[in-house]
Amino acid sequence: METLLGLKRVRVALLSDTHGALDPRVREVVEGCDLALHGGDIGHAAILAQLQPRLGRVLAVFGNNDVARKWPEEDRRLLVHLPEWLEQPLPGGTIALIHGHQIPARGRHDLLRARFPQARAIVYGHSHRLETDLSRLPWVLNPGAAGRSRTYGGPSCLVLIANEQDWQIETHRFPLSIQQRKSHGHFLHEPSPQRKGHTAQVIVAPGRAGHC
Repeated sequence: METLLGLKRVRVALLSDTHGALDPRVREVVEGCDLALHGGDIGHAAILAQLQPRLGRVLAVFGNNDVARKWPEEDRRLLVHLPEWLEQPLPGGTIALIHGHQIPARGRHDLLRARFPQARAIVYGHSHRLETDLSRLPWVLNPGAAGRSRTYGGPSCLVLIANEQDWQIETHRFPLSIQQRKSHGHFLHEPSPQRKGHTAQVIVAPGRAGHC
């Protein structure tokens, strides 16, 4: 099966909870991907415009803070075009995207799996906490916060590498800037120079895509 303009292998940037500020290092990760999925609490339209994946496709859902009173007046017309959730076919399966505020925190991963049982992976945001739950299919992924608000250790995002045989996840977390660390009242250990400012962890799917 061919999807996304005939591509059989795609890199998909997964990010969420920018709240009006996109970390430039996350933006750079997006530029190395074919498309981007934003899990809501965007902040304003310029955030989506800053996302420039190779295919030029950015898919997004609305979060609980994506409401007219919190968006600039000139951007509010975009809000009516943001869905509550979406599903995107990829090589080897389908990915579902939802902000997650609609679902109670207690048992959220089980509830998400029950809501999107046919997906191979489910992406949500809202908690601002980076999570990769690969314990069973569908995977449940939270890319954390890609801006400055409540990053819990630094801005982060995920990259899904999807082909017809298997899927992999890269985790990217960046150290807090000096300004962010001062505002949080503490300092974090800086990564070694060879890490180039971020960590990347590749996780291989347990089994083939045909088993979803």
